[in-house]
Amino acid sequence: MKKIFLLIPILLIGSFKSYAQDENPITTAAPFLLIAPDARSGGMGDIGVATSPDASSQHFNAAKYVFGESQYTLGVNYTPWLRNLTSDVFVSNISFSNRINENSSWGASLKYFSLGTIELTNFEGQGIGSENPNEFALDLSYGLKLSPEFAMAVGVRYLRSDYALRVENSVINTVNTFAVDVSGYYQSEEKNYGDFNGIWRGGFNISNIGPKVTLTDGGQDNFIPTNLKIGGGFEFILDDLNSITANLEFNKLLVPSPPIRDSAGNITEGKDDDVGFIGGIFQSFGDAPGGNELKEFTWALGAEYMYDKTFGMRLGYFNESDYAGGRKYFTLGAGFKFKSTNLDLSYLINSTDVNNPLENTLRFSLTFNFGNTYENF
Repeated sequence: MKKIFLLIPILLIGSFKSYAQDENPITTAAPFLLIAPDARSGGMGDIGVATSPDASSQHFNAAKYVFGESQYTLGVNYTPWLRNLTSDVFVSNISFSNRINENSSWGASLKYFSLGTIELTNFEGQGIGSENPNEFALDLSYGLKLSPEFAMAVGVRYLRSDYALRVENSVINTVNTFAVDVSGYYQSEEKNYGDFNGIWRGGFNISNIGPKVTLTDGGQDNFIPTNLKIGGGFEFILDDLNSITANLEFNKLLVPSPPIRDSAGNITEGKDDDVGFIGGIFQSFGDAPGGNELKEFTWALGAEYMYDKTFGMRLGYFNESDYAGGRKYFTLGAGFKFKSTNLDLSYLINSTDVNNPLENTLRFSLTFNFGNTYENF
């Protein structure tokens, strides 16, 4: 039987380096689900759970759609991936929302991750074809106001991860599964604070709640990236034309931490991670080896300046402990509004020796707003 070689680059969201013994990063199936799809959030450290509503709220917090200013939004996003190494790997996303009335909304999105064209060879180096491995997720959500200042949303997601090879003796499976999101969003009324007005915002999102998947024949089950986002922010409305918003966001994977094992495979630190996905969510809050639970949280800061709601400038910083992977980077961004169309750009500046797939990459997003205009509450 012919044996097959396949060289696929490691295209995970996490870092690309050899991990030391005092590091314990968590890996999952389908990590592309955690990639921030849009350039607006990309300019603010990839935050978005408690920022003002926009077309990409489906990824961060679908409850934000209930507070949207436009009846309909359509967002188109494109992110080159590993641009320093290749030109045909990318993440694209399209999203649509409909604010049905002042109290409810629905949204949908499609995210597609292409790993480009992979050439297959046998042991002798002879070409035997090519593959285009890819992943995509199709989402649908519904949001409802529970009070004038707070809304919740539930989303369902269909996920397909296709790394299977159409060759003899391939053991790689095509994964099809479903997941659920639960999110909440708070937005206060505009209030006066002396020399300026302001709006408080807060939000949470528990995303990708779903069963484990098997990537290879006879292989172990893998968790999908169930994730908790929680954050808050304040918008300083300086006058009729100028405003500045500051946000802080925390993230944590709600999957078990890998335990530390000795040479015989016995657990020496941590807990057995061979549990179901529901049990894994609860176990993830207290199973990090060495009591390193807080080090598994990432945090990010983001700021946005807006002039007349037509021009914006953004800054951000993202931090992950070395224990969990060590990603650290600054971001810059800008936004422009032309009537009902928004154009957003962002750029990432790495601040650690951990390679980032978005280094030297310009991301962009287009948003179209149409239909009736609502006043936020």
